[in-house]
Amino acid sequence: MEDLLKRITINPDIAHGKPTIRNTRFGVAYILEYLAGGDTVEDLLEEFKDLEKEDILACLAYAAQMANTKDFKISA
Repeated sequence: MEDLLKRITINPDIAHGKPTIRNTRFGVAYILEYLAGGDTVEDLLEEFKDLEKEDILACLAYAAQMANTKDFKISA
């Protein structure tokens, strides 16, 4: 899982410092919203040619890590 999480970057100069994939403008939340909406990994790879399967898995790993964080809160 650590190798996957290395794909997630937080850079104040990209996407206002929100987590992204490999310092691109692909936001982690953006990819997770697609998955939550029913898109598959294959759908995303077909739609976004610059993404790799491991990038999407990294988003899921990041979400799992955040869900296990004590300070994690769901906003209303």
